[in-house]
Amino acid sequence: MGVGKKDDMNSAVLKNATEFDFAIVGMTCASCVMRVEKALSKVPNVSSASVNLATERAHVVLSTPTSSELLQKAVADAGYEASLIEPEMRQATVVADTQGWKVIVAAALTAPLFLPMLFGMVFNSHWALSGEWQLLLATPVQFWLGARFYKAGWKAAINLSGNMDLLVSIGTSAAFGLSVYLLTQHSHHLYFEASAAVITLVLLGKWLERRAKTQTTEAIRALQSLRPETAIIRKNGVDNEVQIANVNMGDIVVIRPGERIPVDGIIKEGQSYIDESLLTGESDPVKKTVGGKVIGGAINQDGLLLVETTAIGVETTLSRIVRLVEQAQISKPEIQRLVDKISAVFVPVVLAIALITFITWVVINGDWGQAIINAVSVLVIACPCALGLATPTAIMAGTGVAARHGILIKNADVLELAHRIHYVAFDKTGTLTEGKPLVTDIKTNGMSDAELVSLVASVEQGSAHPLAAAVMQYIKTHEITYTTASDVSAVAGNGVRAMLDDRILYFGNGRWMQTLGLSLDSLEHNAKTLQQAGRTVSWLAEEVGGSKKLLGLLAFGDALKPSAITAVSRLHALGIKVVLITGDNPNSAERVKTSLGIDQVFAEQTPENKAQTIATLKSGGQLVAMVGDGINDAPALASADVSFAMSSGTDVAMHTAAATLMRSDPSLVADAIDISRRTYNKIQQNLFWAFLYNLIGIPLAAMGLLSPVIAGAAMALSSVSVVTNALMLRRWKPYQSVASKPTEKA
Repeated sequence: MGVGKKDDMNSAVLKNATEFDFAIVGMTCASCVMRVEKALSKVPNVSSASVNLATERAHVVLSTPTSSELLQKAVADAGYEASLIEPEMRQATVVADTQGWKVIVAAALTAPLFLPMLFGMVFNSHWALSGEWQLLLATPVQFWLGARFYKAGWKAAINLSGNMDLLVSIGTSAAFGLSVYLLTQHSHHLYFEASAAVITLVLLGKWLERRAKTQTTEAIRALQSLRPETAIIRKNGVDNEVQIANVNMGDIVVIRPGERIPVDGIIKEGQSYIDESLLTGESDPVKKTVGGKVIGGAINQDGLLLVETTAIGVETTLSRIVRLVEQAQISKPEIQRLVDKISAVFVPVVLAIALITFITWVVINGDWGQAIINAVSVLVIACPCALGLATPTAIMAGTGVAARHGILIKNADVLELAHRIHYVAFDKTGTLTEGKPLVTDIKTNGMSDAELVSLVASVEQGSAHPLAAAVMQYIKTHEITYTTASDVSAVAGNGVRAMLDDRILYFGNGRWMQTLGLSLDSLEHNAKTLQQAGRTVSWLAEEVGGSKKLLGLLAFGDALKPSAITAVSRLHALGIKVVLITGDNPNSAERVKTSLGIDQVFAEQTPENKAQTIATLKSGGQLVAMVGDGINDAPALASADVSFAMSSGTDVAMHTAAATLMRSDPSLVADAIDISRRTYNKIQQNLFWAFLYNLIGIPLAAMGLLSPVIAGAAMALSSVSVVTNALMLRRWKPYQSVASKPTEKA
């Protein structure tokens, strides 16, 4: 496909899209976020609009397709710039700040104004530049280097709203204007150093803040850097290097030792150890052979591989991981919505307090100069930036570090709920067990073992269920032939039904057999013995001419995962009760409960029963998490307050769950809850200090106890401290231990 055609296709997709992402230019504080969201929400057909100050991005969901130009115009009318981020060009990075030179120039011009005052306080000296020189140095700081505050403040004012820039521009203009007036009156008590120092400190603070914010997106930038730009395609025995955009489904890609894998695919030739650590958090390389799946972005360590492409572009695992992390980082927990409401009135309230401060001081001592300076201090120390950054920076840092260790959190609500979880409910097969059962026993009712297994294989040969894989492995090992059945259909929570010649075959659990009217008496003793040994038992029956007959049973054994004991013990250490919800028989479920120390078991659960069990656990205000990996777990995952899906499971489970565990390791659940708790604690800390800062700083400024310079420094550092506190989450590491290795078969 040519580049031009691909561009045309992207344009067509965007014109009919119901979701858009925009990069927003010009936002400086939480008030800006509210204004952009309000502007976008007023556009017809917009279902929701979420704006993130930390990433400077907006995510818009539409009820029906709408032109992106309408959304961009709405943002422009609100005083900001919006540029569309196309699906294949998604980048969750903060634009690098190249304005450091302005900070240097501003500091150089401000130093001659500020240092004489500082030396005068220390050495009791009264030396200072003349008023004319002070005016000459302060003017470029105020109107050239500080122009950004006037531009953004003016846009806010004409839109009848306020932001940080409006507060800074009004405050510094008042100090500068008062100084000019006093200079005309030949006064030596000027405030040029205050206005210049405030602008310099705020510029410094914003520069430091932006540098810190770029670190919150480090995880996504690391993921994005995994995408190779080219791939080697083999066609008709000839290898050609092409741009990654020109790789198509079904192409055979040649991957040499030491190269990064460019696409998702299936190995057709060769074997190698693959390093997937940056994608799944798995520290040890994984051996892959013919038929194994590889993920784009992983590193091929030591073997030459030929891989058939199964996913390209935005459908690759890497792209999906990036999208999930971006989705989490732009979403808002409930606590942020409360902050947004406060931010909406923050600037008007601060302006009112500054006006009251000015009037009060004029009435008290009649000193207009002092009254203006105290009002300026109020305007300058108020910081809506810290409020706006408190939540999103913590979410970005927390979800980013979680993604680096194989935990993909889709929504910020998970972070708000996970720290209050009372129960974690696990599915069994593929979640606590390896999900690779083996056929251990065969009991028949009048036929040979090979005949029974051949019929089961006829029914199960197209299924992806772990038990079906065990049957097909047994067929292959024992070289048993089978005939492919027709009209195969899965009966959720029960088994599989199929047609073979003139008979209907049923393969499933004992409960289903009894529902079909079959007696299990002939093999019931064998089944109970196997179940007491921890085996999973499935029955085979046939129907010919309306008459049903039981043919036999297969027993399966599935080893517990080495990390299962660690998973349960760690959840107990966190004060969380562990529940097992499984479709398996009670005896097998009890064996797992005893082996792992699980608190409660619900066996023989259909998908509907699993969802009802979750609802029962939730009664009384208890928060419940569900962990699963199969289609039959989807209703329970949807019913739970917080849901975790294993990436080794089905796409249905992963789409339903609120978080995906990139390694098939149940102990990651405790890690996910731990990082969620730590992230939520950071959000609370940031909001506490942001509110406390304003609650203490504004009254002190109003009482004349803070100079504008100190107020400016405090305001500049407040947002930096919030971001820095959030960045401490990057130090988080998942729990490391030597996993116990239970040998029992479940």
